[in-house]
Amino acid sequence: MSSCGAPEQGTALPANIDAGKEVVLNGKVTSGGTPVGGAFVRLLDASGEFTAEVVSSPEGDFRFFAAPGDWTVRALHRTGNGEATVSASGPGLHEVAVSVG
Repeated sequence: MSSCGAPEQGTALPANIDAGKEVVLNGKVTSGGTPVGGAFVRLLDASGEFTAEVVSSPEGDFRFFAAPGDWTVRALHRTGNGEATVSASGPGLHEVAVSVG
């Protein structure tokens, strides 16, 4: 974990989370198809403003709970950076893949 306090992520949703009622951005950071752990994963809103940050799990997993809308997910790692966009029009599990390198 970094000094910024961003929590590490995992793959399973907590038992008290209903993806049918929440906007969940769930994803994986990879490099050449291999999971990248320890990446700083940032969530940016439609205007490019920083909203949140987490650290990817050893398996490259990350998750954000967000409002409906268009989002950019940016991953920063010592091996490279990458980003992806996702449009989450409503509740549900929205998958995001970010490749760095």
